[in-house]
Amino acid sequence: MTKSPIPLRVDDLTHFARAMSRQLGENSPSHLSLMNMLARSAGFQNVQHMRAATAAARRLAQPAQPAMADARTVERALHQFDAQGRLRQWPSKRATQSLALWALWATLPAGRALSERQVNDALAAQHLFDDVATLRRTMIAEGLMTRKSDGSEYRRIEQKPSPEARTVIHALSRRRQSR
Repeated sequence: MTKSPIPLRVDDLTHFARAMSRQLGENSPSHLSLMNMLARSAGFQNVQHMRAATAAARRLAQPAQPAMADARTVERALHQFDAQGRLRQWPSKRATQSLALWALWATLPAGRALSERQVNDALAAQHLFDDVATLRRTMIAEGLMTRKSDGSEYRRIEQKPSPEARTVIHALSRRRQSR
């Protein structure tokens, strides 16, 4: 005859260990030893391991809070664009450059191979300082775009933008719709 498992759920290990200790009487091990035995019988190394695993499970069960964008960084990046959503100048700060590149990345077609000429035309339409080579090279260096070694094919690398980049992309898409 096979045994059917009997589930046991204990709300608090401390109270359970105390009740077990009372039942065992004088031969009962210390409270901590008993708690460690119970934790090991549940598949943990000791009671600390059990506490840590339970706390981690509780944290993972909570829905993740969406990351908030740094409004000041977003504002600095948006100041680099004109009313039609075109990049006026190459930003001097690295963080602002990165957000500007994300905004340009969003204008490139997804999942399509482009020639260097097509990339240049797409980027030229989105900036005013006439330096597509810098934009193209920096996008590749930042991991936003890839190209074949002979330069014959460019592709946008699909990835999730940071919260700041998403905010900049969204704000500029509204500006670009007014063109």
